[in-house]
Amino acid sequence: MPFTPKKCVVVPIDFSDSSIGAIETALEFALNPASVHVIHVVLPTANFSPEGEWAPLPVDEVPYASEHKRLADYLEQHGFKNVTQVVRFGDPGTEVADYAREQNADLIVIPSHGYQGVKRLVFGSVAESVIRHVGCAVLVLHRADSD
Repeated sequence: MPFTPKKCVVVPIDFSDSSIGAIETALEFALNPASVHVIHVVLPTANFSPEGEWAPLPVDEVPYASEHKRLADYLEQHGFKNVTQVVRFGDPGTEVADYAREQNADLIVIPSHGYQGVKRLVFGSVAESVIRHVGCAVLVLHRADSD
């Protein structure tokens, strides 16, 4: 991977402390802040009725606005200005990979828990899923908050 400024760097975040480092790292590789696409993927269960019914909420009730606000507030709080903000609903690994392909991303910067054994079996690996499904370079950062 040549070290020239990247036109599109995708950064999946989960609002953890490691997300801050991933965005900072992406900004070092990017042509400009708008070239950094910060994406937060909300699990599909977030758009089901909270009253215990397993029927999907009507489209106008899905919490898109609140998730966009949460992302915008997070980025503002940490001083990340002019980055591209994206919220998707679905499986995080699949959604990040799909978005990266749609944007013709040059690089994905993603923090990873580095889970092994039972934790990896239970929690899975978004980073591993992304790596399996994209054709661009992926920089996996070891999470500072992993155990």
